[in-house]
Amino acid sequence: MPQPFGAYQSEIYLNGLNGVVPDFTTDGTALEAMAREVLRPEPYGYAAGGAGSGATMRANREAFDHWRIVPRMLTDATDRQLATTVLGTELPAPVLLAPIGVQSILHEEGELATARAAAALGVPMVLSTASSYSLEDVAKASGAGPRWFQLYWPNDPEVAASLLQRAKRAGYSALVVTLDTWTLAWRPSDLDQAFLPFIRGTGIANALTDPAFRALLERTPEEDPQAAILRWVGMFTGTDKRWDQLPFLREHWDGPILLKGIQHVDDARRAVEAGMDGVVVSNHGGRQVDGAVASLDVLPSIVRAIGERATVLFDSGIRSGADVVKALSLGANAVLLGRPFAYGLAAGGESGVRHVLRSLLADLDLTMALSGNARLAGLNPDVLTRSL
Repeated sequence: MPQPFGAYQSEIYLNGLNGVVPDFTTDGTALEAMAREVLRPEPYGYAAGGAGSGATMRANREAFDHWRIVPRMLTDATDRQLATTVLGTELPAPVLLAPIGVQSILHEEGELATARAAAALGVPMVLSTASSYSLEDVAKASGAGPRWFQLYWPNDPEVAASLLQRAKRAGYSALVVTLDTWTLAWRPSDLDQAFLPFIRGTGIANALTDPAFRALLERTPEEDPQAAILRWVGMFTGTDKRWDQLPFLREHWDGPILLKGIQHVDDARRAVEAGMDGVVVSNHGGRQVDGAVASLDVLPSIVRAIGERATVLFDSGIRSGADVVKALSLGANAVLLGRPFAYGLAAGGESGVRHVLRSLLADLDLTMALSGNARLAGLNPDVLTRSL
């Protein structure tokens, strides 16, 4: 029988007997500061920054503090069961890695390192369209590990269909379609440094390796990289999609489809009515709309509206095991972890990502245990109390 995730705690303490301490912090809220020490200002600002004043990022974190876990005693929580299945994908715990693009600005191995770390723990990685490496190369790095694909929906239907076909062939089992980033928000941390990775040729590997995209170019990206970059910019940004375009996705993807960026209950209902399998309640980690509602604040109403008919995942603000417990108790089927693993990547590549994941899973396991919850099915709003 495999050891519980919480055993990572014992491993760390036992290593301490030999004078060995962790290479990276175990505090999910301290990872950003750790990454700042090793990154140049431009990539750090890109990873840590948000839209406008940063109000939405702050709201995401403050929303978790409005809920408190109420521990219960004598519940026989010695042995916990964290494994679950989401849209046909078996998960060792209700945690996936969120789609984060241009990871090579954080570490040279980027998504390849992340894929290896996630696969080693059986945690699904959601690969961004804006990957620094091709989806095929990331699939090879992932090996037998579970993986999903995130689509930034290009304006050219042939390119969109080609990306989906490639992802399916490469073993990505579910599709996450991001709706809230069809154009970039006003991001002072990037603007002040005039830093945008894409126009520098980073994060567009999936386009540059796509036959449908390459067919549109007068010269190959190798011959004229700047023309390819400009074509990418015009194709992947600047045009909002419509609800009546969703059938295109079903025509070209025969697996589960989730819409990411849902914040309003009516949009959640429309997603289900349009035949989508689920939604990701997310505000892009506060990177798109300044002053927007916290994702956790809208999660309960969306779960009430569609939770019995569709999968509801949660994203934006997860930093600890307690955060995961709160999101699950409010109805999420699983959560997506974003910036923390990116900071781990910056600090230590594959080993950094793996440490961050192991730490979060251990924290989740121990929080479940000590709050008296042995099974995921027991997590519901009664586990929490509202703190004003």
